[in-house]
Amino acid sequence: MDIAITQWMNSWAGHKAISDAAMIAASEYGVPLLVLVVILQWWGRAARQHVRHTCIVAGLSFLPGLGLNQLILLFIHRVRPYDAGITHLIIGRSDDWSFPSDHATATIAIAAAFLIQRIDGRGLLYVGLGLLICVSRVYVGTHYASDVVGGALTGATVAVLVSLVFREGSKADQVITGIL
Repeated sequence: MDIAITQWMNSWAGHKAISDAAMIAASEYGVPLLVLVVILQWWGRAARQHVRHTCIVAGLSFLPGLGLNQLILLFIHRVRPYDAGITHLIIGRSDDWSFPSDHATATIAIAAAFLIQRIDGRGLLYVGLGLLICVSRVYVGTHYASDVVGGALTGATVAVLVSLVFREGSKADQVITGIL
């Protein structure tokens, strides 16, 4: 079923220049753009301390999530779908294993952090952007559908754990949110 879904999602690639360009852009620039948007919120005026706390939770979810992926990659050596002849690749090749998707982990960790901290409007926007980025990774041929699901689960799980440990209003939170 994973292969069938992956092939279906990738079957659209290479047929329409505009959709290819949009998915390539989402795949290549989506994560850095989302990180930049989170960083820029640091200087916002609305609910400043709460938004800053949420930005920290997002960062503390994003980075350990990617670290956890690297540990998983030590044990799970899943060949990229284009190397297995399942997809056709429309972007550059990756040098690491396929499972889990770092893009999915990063974007869903950020989105989950904003939802958990009840900044729902932004959280839902980030979920939408995260899903677009996740779909783009399968569309361009670099991941199986289950790779992005696995990455999304990693990101969401780490965001929940960070939210439980790094409490708003704690001494550490006060020091960090007071910077700049």
